[in-house]
Amino acid sequence: MRVAVIGLGSMGKRRIRLIHKYREAFQIVGIDTNKERRKSCEDEYGIQTFNTLTDAIDAFNVECVFVCTSPLSHSKIISECLNHRLHVFTELNLVDDGYEENIILAKQNNCVLFMSSTFLYREEIKKIKNLTQEINSIINYTYHIGQYLPDWHPWESYKDFFVGNKRSNGCREIFAIELPWLIDVFGEISKIDVVKSKISNLNIDYNDNYLVIIQHKDGHKGSLAVDVISRKAVRNLEVFGEDIYIHWDGSPTGLYTYDFETKEDVNIKLYEEIDQLNNYSSFVVENAYLNEVVSFFEAVIEGKTPAYTFQKDKDVLKIIDRIED
Repeated sequence: MRVAVIGLGSMGKRRIRLIHKYREAFQIVGIDTNKERRKSCEDEYGIQTFNTLTDAIDAFNVECVFVCTSPLSHSKIISECLNHRLHVFTELNLVDDGYEENIILAKQNNCVLFMSSTFLYREEIKKIKNLTQEINSIINYTYHIGQYLPDWHPWESYKDFFVGNKRSNGCREIFAIELPWLIDVFGEISKIDVVKSKISNLNIDYNDNYLVIIQHKDGHKGSLAVDVISRKAVRNLEVFGEDIYIHWDGSPTGLYTYDFETKEDVNIKLYEEIDQLNNYSSFVVENAYLNEVVSFFEAVIEGKTPAYTFQKDKDVLKIIDRIED
């Protein structure tokens, strides 16, 4: 398989590393207009890099691509790839620019159009879903996700990458990460109520914190707190009801249930090996990123159906639009 990774920043490098880990035999090239990024990937991964997709196709006969550029650039890149009849894996888009056209184009050209939703591939999320489905009662949850925006990419200013843009802002990205799995676990959303504001001194033109009450069609309810102002990176989930209590701190070793009889928290161990990078917070787990890479190639090679689609993402983006309005 001949793979091109477009965008050689932190996510592009992650995908290169994980594709190598999945199948060393796969041939990978990088594409980026930034010469320093290309040189860095050439040195670190021993791959060939190009300035444009056209150059890579002419020299390398690419079969599929990973789109790892900033979200607002994705639509045109995806369209170009599909017009070349290339299978596409894309990171979060955060906006639905070109969705209808690219969905149709992918079908016409018999291409896989794969939408990333990493948390659907987390073992903790799969376990939480299983536990909630084992009981036959209505449950509630509280969930806080927050991290101070300047800490997202400590190596660069938050004004210099996509979270500085109102259309692809930091809170919007958190919602785009979390809502797909919340809907998958607790069901479709029937109603939302929102309180939001900007309370920090960050140099941004969007709300930096949200409190959202979510009602699901099956009767489950949740309170969701999302922000880019928490000085401690936090992901804290509690799921509770008459027949269940779950707590998760976002880390791969931090999932607990409560034993009603012994009155003790019970840790649930899900990983034989945990793959994490030192420059990310404790709840960023490489295993899930690898799992969705595998899922993409299974869709391309074996025709398997992905867990998440552009249509599902379009529906989620509409909910985020309602939250932001």
